Amino acid sequence: MRRINLQKAKNEIARLNTIRDINRQIVLNYVRDRSPISRAEIARQTELHRSTVSVIVDELLADGMIVEIGSGESTGGRKPKLYELRTGVPVAIGVDLTPRTTTIALADLAGNILQKETFSTSPDVEFMTAQILERTRRIAEPFHDQGIEIGMSVPGLVDQRSGKIFHIPYFNWRDWDICKRIEEETGSHVIVENDANATALAELWFGQEKTRKIDTFLMILVGEGVGTGIIFDGQVYRGEMGAGGEFGHMIAGDNAPVECSCGSRECWEAYASEKALVARYKSLLKIDDLKQSNIDIGDLIELAVNGEKHAVESLRETMHYLGNGISNLIVGLSPQIVVVSGKVTKAWDLYKDELQRVSERSVLAGLPQTELLPSTLGESPTLTGAIGLVLARKFGSMS
Repeated sequence: MRRINLQKAKNEIARLNTIRDINRQIVLNYVRDRSPISRAEIARQTELHRSTVSVIVDELLADGMIVEIGSGESTGGRKPKLYELRTGVPVAIGVDLTPRTTTIALADLAGNILQKETFSTSPDVEFMTAQILERTRRIAEPFHDQGIEIGMSVPGLVDQRSGKIFHIPYFNWRDWDICKRIEEETGSHVIVENDANATALAELWFGQEKTRKIDTFLMILVGEGVGTGIIFDGQVYRGEMGAGGEFGHMIAGDNAPVECSCGSRECWEAYASEKALVARYKSLLKIDDLKQSNIDIGDLIELAVNGEKHAVESLRETMHYLGNGISNLIVGLSPQIVVVSGKVTKAWDLYKDELQRVSERSVLAGLPQTELLPSTLGESPTLTGAIGLVLARKFGSMS
């Protein structure tokens, strides 16, 4: 579903058979993005007829999607009633599978987490199937009659339209039928997406104002691997059979500190991921200094922020390779903005100048500079993206 750009909303107002649905979505998006807002203000900003707005607002109130929250200031007549999204009521379940943990969360229409549980991810696909089915069913069961949908984010190759998960390289899982199994278990519709695409979607819907106001940007997800989400014209670009944006596997060298999830030491992922950062840090330490055999990436980032020299050096080298890859993407795609997401953004101030320098050298003469920004989605952007898969169906354009 394409996100409606409110800056262009007047151009979206249909005069064909889809007028009712599209105008309803425009009104809902105005309430979402600009609440508290009155009927008169919606009509003024969209140039929809006031009676049309009034009918739509009444429908949204009846459907439980928005609520009246009081009255605004009078401009001469009666005080206008103000509206906002209805929150606190479950409308979506997000299932977020990562190489280390899996999270299942219940969320409302604004994306607020109402209930959440996290457990360790196992390489045993049958075990994980059983765990996800049982936990999702338990969370969904109390809301069986409320039409709750489920969004799922996975680190692998997905055909979003058919709901098929072809391959998760980290565990070498192939043709995983989890979505069909969840639908059979819960009776709820499941939407599945690659984790980088889900995170790009989260930036589009829940990110900072700059990314929510534009239609074209790239999102770079730095985690156990490196993923890229591409937003063109307010939509996620997926490519043939969902394989678009797999830039983590572009060639970046021939002797990376770790193997990529595909087994190669040539991929960008093998140079610029969290596991590459950890490997560089370990290589700089003397054996006697390394008391923790499996240092947590969060602890390593904190060490860098606090100025520990090995952590700082490892981070800067890793971000140098991240910047080289971003440079290639800027040359090839010329996005307005590149958003970097993941735990490494906690140390943004340590390497932002290096990334900006790399981006500047990539811009062809006369073209505007691409802006690099850290994500504001926190430590669980893919979970937000999983939930966003459902919410995008409620807010997104039909076209």
